[in-house]
Amino acid sequence: MSPTASIPEALKAWYEAQRRALPWRDAPTPWRVWISEIMLQQTRVSSVIPYFERFIARFPDPASLAAAPLDDVLSLWAGLGYYARARNLHAAAGQIVARHGGVIPDDPAAFAALKGVGRYTLGAVMSIAFGRRLPALDGNLTRVICRLDLIEEDPRAKATQDRLWRRAAALVDDPQPGEINQALMELGATVCTPKSPACLLCPLAAHCRARAEGAAARLPKKTPKAARPTQRWRAALLRDEGGVLLGQRPTEGLLGGLWEPPQAPDEAGLAAMGIKTDGEARVITHAFTHLIWEVEALEGRAVEGGVEGGGYTAFKRVAEADLGGVALTGPALKALRAWGVAAPKRRGAGRGP
Repeated sequence: MSPTASIPEALKAWYEAQRRALPWRDAPTPWRVWISEIMLQQTRVSSVIPYFERFIARFPDPASLAAAPLDDVLSLWAGLGYYARARNLHAAAGQIVARHGGVIPDDPAAFAALKGVGRYTLGAVMSIAFGRRLPALDGNLTRVICRLDLIEEDPRAKATQDRLWRRAAALVDDPQPGEINQALMELGATVCTPKSPACLLCPLAAHCRARAEGAAARLPKKTPKAARPTQRWRAALLRDEGGVLLGQRPTEGLLGGLWEPPQAPDEAGLAAMGIKTDGEARVITHAFTHLIWEVEALEGRAVEGGVEGGGYTAFKRVAEADLGGVALTGPALKALRAWGVAAPKRRGAGRGP
């Protein structure tokens, strides 16, 4: 590749030769592009691939997703993390059916009005699927641009964010904006990595100010992360011949719509639900991106009147053999295993709400 090639030319030539073979890049319909971009947010590519393939097979278009119960969607998403993504996709599919006849709109304003579509998603889908010259600034692009332009300010600061978005917009002012965005994402994921960037393999080496200054490894500027608070819970296993009792969390909020053994901040909270616990607690820890849960898992039984309340929207008993088909929270899986319940194995791909 010529060192005098422009940035767009260098990116497109490199991407054509080096891009990874990924399932969403085959027949990149707007639906496939959108699903992949949502799944890839905060989640490793290797983890996303099997989820993407199962999701597309079950929901090949917005209409099929809109028609499915949310519980089915969450069950298919279970283990991928950041469950608000699944809830928002489900709601957005309903909006597409109601407002756009089941067809994903190619108008940026109409697409931006859908549930869960932020600035990054708008730019990624509109550029890749429809050729719109819109930027899609994510962590990979932030890193590439900070190094390319030797940006030493905090990338999370508003002024720096504005600068990064302007630069990203300038880069995609090209007849093939989707190729540029994908090339930048790929470059950040495979070459311009957070640690030990492979500058000798970079198609933008001749243009990179950080490389010229020997500063690539220390950019973008890193700011200390705030300590995550810890929340403590008590969870109760109510098990009989009918299976394990589970409660469904409210749709909105952390782990919305997922199922778990009933839990409360303390014994009084469990008692208010009609649950009495016995035996020795087994403590499990579960880390989210923004907080940590410590859960004391105990055997439990229902007192007279049965189990109710606790903020749960529903309760049900599930046979242990059928737990694999339930959208269980990550902490629930850990607690069930601590009790010796044969909970389904799941490769964790992400964490959070």
